[in-house]
Amino acid sequence: MAKVVLEGIEAFKQNAGKELGVSDWVDVTQEKVNQFADATGDHQWIHVDVARANKESPFGGPIAHGYLTLSMVASLLFELYEVKKTKLVINYGLNKVRFPAPVPVGKRVRARASVVGVKDIEGGVEVELSVTVEIEGGTKPACVAAVVYRYIGA
Repeated sequence: MAKVVLEGIEAFKQNAGKELGVSDWVDVTQEKVNQFADATGDHQWIHVDVARANKESPFGGPIAHGYLTLSMVASLLFELYEVKKTKLVINYGLNKVRFPAPVPVGKRVRARASVVGVKDIEGGVEVELSVTVEIEGGTKPACVAAVVYRYIGA
């Protein structure tokens, strides 16, 4: 899908309530899961012990960490849109996050994002995005999050 180009931070206001788009599919590999486990210290067997997860997991094999899925949101959003005339972008936080379905290793995910709200702040705007991370072939999303960014104008 073509990247949405916003000509400045004020363009978020014209896009309030609108979908920005859908990212490309991204592979969730065991290597990526293991790297995340090493980075965070979360080596729970359901993520990193493939043999045990294949045998004992209720999901039929290893699954990605929920926080790995959430951490992928930033890079998936970079694929969706670009904001021109921006001096600085700050990840301000999350209002709500849910993980309705696990992501089995070997599956692909993508993000769908909409602009929920925009409010003026000193020097810029605060933007809330509704982001849904979908699992290819899945019936439930992997992650649903209200992501908040602060954009400071150039």
